[in-house]
Amino acid sequence: MSKLKTRSQGGFTLIELLVVIAIIGILAAIAIPQFAAYRRRGYDSDVKSNLKNASISQEAYFTHGETYTSSLTDLDSWGFKQSANVNVAVSGTATTFTLTGTSTAACTANTGVWSFASSTGITTGVACN
Repeated sequence: MSKLKTRSQGGFTLIELLVVIAIIGILAAIAIPQFAAYRRRGYDSDVKSNLKNASISQEAYFTHGETYTSSLTDLDSWGFKQSANVNVAVSGTATTFTLTGTSTAACTANTGVWSFASSTGITTGVACN
């Protein structure tokens, strides 16, 4: 006599799979905008870092020549290295200088622009958006 054995089938039901997909979708909807915000803050930090490094090079140039420069090439010769995604503009007189940095990566128009003025020592600008 042969007995019929029922074998249970392993696997997931359609409902279980839909619940897992919904949970993954919710997590992605939360994580993707946060990742974009982290990237924008990173671009701003890159510009500010370039301005800080350029100001240090300006001060080194000043100790040698007793005047500030308006040339980015002069700052390069004093150790300033500009990042790939940042444009830095320099203006200097005998007693003060101003640096303006702009992020060229993933920022909308007129955002990601920061300035440093030696007269105040403050970095101001518009965050990357």
